[in-house]
Amino acid sequence: FLAATFLHSLFLPMPFLLLIFCSFATAFQEKISFKMIHTASFYNDSWVKIQNSAWLDDLQTHGWDTNSGRIIFLRPWSKGNLRKEEIKELEEFFRGFSVVMPQEIHKFASQWKFKYPFEIQVTLGCELNRGGAIVGFHQFAYQGSDLLYFQNNSWLPSAKGGTRAQDMSRLFNQNHAMKETVQRMLSDTCPRFLLSILDAGKADLQRQVKPEAWLSTGSNPGPDRQMLVCHVSGFHPKPIWVKWMRGEQVQQGTQQSDILPNADGTWYLQVFLDVEATETSGLYCRVRHSSLGGQDILLYLEHHQGSVGWIILAVMVSLVLLTALAFWLRKRCLFPHPP
Repeated sequence: FLAATFLHSLFLPMPFLLLIFCSFATAFQEKISFKMIHTASFYNDSWVKIQNSAWLDDLQTHGWDTNSGRIIFLRPWSKGNLRKEEIKELEEFFRGFSVVMPQEIHKFASQWKFKYPFEIQVTLGCELNRGGAIVGFHQFAYQGSDLLYFQNNSWLPSAKGGTRAQDMSRLFNQNHAMKETVQRMLSDTCPRFLLSILDAGKADLQRQVKPEAWLSTGSNPGPDRQMLVCHVSGFHPKPIWVKWMRGEQVQQGTQQSDILPNADGTWYLQVFLDVEATETSGLYCRVRHSSLGGQDILLYLEHHQGSVGWIILAVMVSLVLLTALAFWLRKRCLFPHPP
């Protein structure tokens, strides 16, 4: 947090900032957040493994080289509008944070009943909401469970943090300089940097790639039942709507996998439907995505089953012809015609 003072005014002029603010509030129909994650794995009272990273929603934009203490910019636009000297100061901040935080945790580990080995997660960032407002957040967790969060210039214990969280919040709140720095980071620095990288990466972030979709069947979930699978891949941006339907009715029991990344930066999704084998008539998978211009993809199960039938028939005919050819060749070899 010590580096936040130099970050206060290093970003965009306010008129241009407001222009970008309005533009992205319209362009991104869903919430979008930027967060920095600090993870410290404490194996014993002398061995700590540090990991730092930064993310724009589910897209990692920055990494951290623990050996050199340098920020790794994972996208061409990850620097936003930062200058070289500003990047160096940020790296000094993260190096200091990665040294000071473990020392403090070691110091109070016994008092806070942290039992080795354990893991600490610190998240700091901000979120651009659909209405255009940017809200900062800062959380401190132990073993994956929230202990503290920052709100209205104060550290507050989480509801399930117990006496440990209450003791930690009292100690953290005594450091008024740190609280002011955190407040500045959340209300000024993070929003400016979020909008800065959104502007620098808008060509990549706002690109539209149409999905490809196809149907398959999974392993049968039970007697006289069938598992239908709708695959959707290669789409960007991430928000998508995929449902199994009959007529205009969404089918109950539709289950969706996590949306997973492809190597090219697009996304992949599977949507499942467990149905009675005799109740598949009229079912189809419907795909809605911003890249389709309002023209949904409709994949009808009857067409899929029909195409599978033709494939099976073609394979069977080919096998019969190959068998006949082999028999004919064998006969020619065993009983050749006389000269």
